[in-house]
Amino acid sequence: MRICVVSDVLDEENNGTTIAAMNLIRSLKEKGHEVKIVCPVTKYHNGDDFYFVPKLKLPKVLQNIVDKNNVVIGRPKKKIFYEAMKDCDVVHVMIPLFIGPKAARFAKKKLHKPVTIGFHAQAENVSSHILGLMNSKMVNKVIYKHYYNKAYKYADCIHYPTNFIRNVFEDIVGDTNGYVISNGVQKIFKPTESERPEELKNKKVILFTGRLSLEKSHSILIKAISKSKYEKDIQLILAGQGPRKDEILKLSSKLLTNQPIINFYSREELVKIINYADLYCHPAEVEIEAISCLEAICCGLVPVIANSPKCATKEFALDERSLFTVNDPDSLRDKIDYWFDHPEELKEMKAKYANSASRFDFDECMDKMELMIKDAYKLNEK
Repeated sequence: MRICVVSDVLDEENNGTTIAAMNLIRSLKEKGHEVKIVCPVTKYHNGDDFYFVPKLKLPKVLQNIVDKNNVVIGRPKKKIFYEAMKDCDVVHVMIPLFIGPKAARFAKKKLHKPVTIGFHAQAENVSSHILGLMNSKMVNKVIYKHYYNKAYKYADCIHYPTNFIRNVFEDIVGDTNGYVISNGVQKIFKPTESERPEELKNKKVILFTGRLSLEKSHSILIKAISKSKYEKDIQLILAGQGPRKDEILKLSSKLLTNQPIINFYSREELVKIINYADLYCHPAEVEIEAISCLEAICCGLVPVIANSPKCATKEFALDERSLFTVNDPDSLRDKIDYWFDHPEELKEMKAKYANSASRFDFDECMDKMELMIKDAYKLNEK
């Protein structure tokens, strides 16, 4: 098949949308499909299969927000859409931001192509970064309705990474032809022997992987560690980049004995870190799936996850020992201390978590994505 993938975000592989898009693109090509990609101009990708739309000129205030998040926003161009889509069998849109909605409408209404759309952006991802209204139910409901009216109503099939986000969206817009498919975890993420660096050998290592953004609630984790009876022995590693780095460092300097290690790591480096860490803490208030948490679980690292109504990640916890009350540092501290107080239970649960992750196998998930795209094509056959 000839498939056009449209992604508003396709820059360096340091964010969930880009990683999910590139994983899908690579998988489809490996399966023998011809893939054309529409995205904003970027220095990280090139080739005849890329169709670049120009950079969108934004007001300075908005441009500063975008720059802090290390992404490029593109401006929709119908001529480019046409060149990329004219010979394609199906168009898959990653997210409904600036390019995605116009591409979905153009593909369906002008070219009469089958359209599938992924769900990689919660309303809160928009309201937190741009509007500062992450907790406004009314604003988030308006954003979801906007998503539907501008993009998802043109979709033959919708890809939901979790049942959680499908239920959230369908509660607002009604039933959809949805396919719940995890973005999948690469096979490299598995239990393996990993020696700690010398400077960490006497530390209790807590890991968080993901963007340094408001909805990830890093401040809750830092406050929890500061209250722990093991505070002086804990080394926090934040594997990621993002706009909240300065705020995180400022808070840590006030509260923590050991300042967090903040860095963006290659996949191979991250596997080593996960396998020598003691705990994985995921305090995020908003999350569609959190592949980063699944990667840790696949390596057998025991998680402590926020029990947030806006977060799918809590579904990965095997029992209450791995859940804490969202936005409550004392609750998170209690869970951290519990695991460090009970090293034998921690060791026992590592194997159970590693065994729980088989349903997130990357190849199986990509097979399901291919089937969804084929289903969209069949729905449009005359």
